[in-house]
Formats: sequence, structure tokens, C-alpha cells
Amino acid sequence: MSTTTAPPWAAADSYAAALRAGRGPLFLRRDDGWLLPLEVERWCSRADPVDLDVLDRCEGTVLDVGCGPGRLVAELAARGRTALGVDVSEAAVDHTVRLGGAALRRSVFDRLPGEGRWGTVLLMDGNVGIGGDPRALVERVAGLLAPGGLMIAETAPVDVDERLRVHITDARTTAGARFPWARVGTPALYRHAPEWERTAQWSAGGRRFAALRSRRASSSAEPPKRAAVISSQRERNPSDGSPVASR
Repeated sequence: MSTTTAPPWAAADSYAAALRAGRGPLFLRRDDGWLLPLEVERWCSRADPVDLDVLDRCEGTVLDVGCGPGRLVAELAARGRTALGVDVSEAAVDHTVRLGGAALRRSVFDRLPGEGRWGTVLLMDGNVGIGGDPRALVERVAGLLAPGGLMIAETAPVDVDERLRVHITDARTTAGARFPWARVGTPALYRHAPEWERTAQWSAGGRRFAALRSRRASSSAEPPKRAAVISSQRERNPSDGSPVASR
């Protein structure tokens, strides 16, 4: 799989500044002026009880797609779980590593470690919208998971299936070019994943989640080749075949 170009917000100063400060305001802005608030304070805090419940449901090794500042990867690492975050933002990956988590600066559509061998893939904090094409993202996740693996997605709190082109903004300045995004409620996610087993759906703390299990019977994915990673991290394939990134 070829490396993709990072979206415009990956290097957005306002996004990096918000992560460094641990607070917003920060928004996704549609061309008509509609603003979707980004919960920077929650993302930069420790995993809360709602997050912990999600992590309790994870199976096997965990890949956190769009890990942001790394609260979930860090919590899993503290539990002794094998987990890796991927994010296109250098600031996000650096923050994750400082918390003690393993992370790569990479798009989910790039070549990743352990393809076809992850036990759980997380799409938290609305990351089911990455790339603006939920069906393509779901298909990509299927290729990352081991047969029978689990996808846990945080969906929109309303029944919506919307394609957007947005900017990132701190309400004072707008950073970079527009990029594609999507807002997807649980019913829409099910429509985009017709071949998956619907395992669970639940609401907590004003947030909604769905867990789906891959019905893929076998994996033809080859182990990923070594690739350069940031923060002096290197990929390795331990004897048990588990996908791991270590510093």
C-alpha cells in the first residue's frame, strides 16, 4: 500500500498549539460557517470512565486509529496491553510518546505494522469520519484486523450520514486547505458495514459507541516491511507474531 499525503490539518498550527496547551477552543468548520467543536480538553486528559469501559471491551492487541494525544494508548500501555496509536499529526504522536504510549506518524491508509493481525481497532472521538468515506475506512479496518477481530467505533450522537469538507479553526484563524470528513451515526455505520457482525451498541456520558466483529475467515495480509517511524521508534515482530511498536 502506498503512502498517502497527510491531510492539511496534520500540520495545522492551531491544532498543534491546542494539543500543547491541552485546551481549545478548536473546531471543524464547514464552508457555510457551521462549527463542530473538538473536545481537546477531554482528549488531553486521562482516560475517563467512559473511555475505560471501551478499553475493557478491547480484545487482544489494540490499534488506535487517529490516536490524538494518546490517552487511550497510554492507558492500555499502563495496563500492560500491546497497543499502538497512529495519527497524521506530529504533535499528537509526540504527546502520545511522552505519555508512555507507542505511536507512529502515519495515515490509516498507509502501510501499517501487523496488518491482518490486530485484535481490536479503535475509531474513537468521531474518527469513523476519517477520510470522508466511511465504507472505505471500514474496509481498511477489516484488512488490519485478524480474522474475527473487533472494531469499536464512537459514532455521532444523532442518526446522521453526512459527507463534509471542512477546515480546522480556533475560531480566530482557519488553517490550511479543506479536507474530507464524515459524520456517521450508528445506523449509518451498520449500513456501511453490512458484512460485519453487530456485537454491541451503547451510550455513556452523552457519547455513542458500536462494536462490530469482522467475519473475514482468513487473512492474506503479509507482515508489513520495516519503515521509518518518528520518535526513535522501530517496528519489530516478536516470536508470538503480535504486532508491536517499541521505543
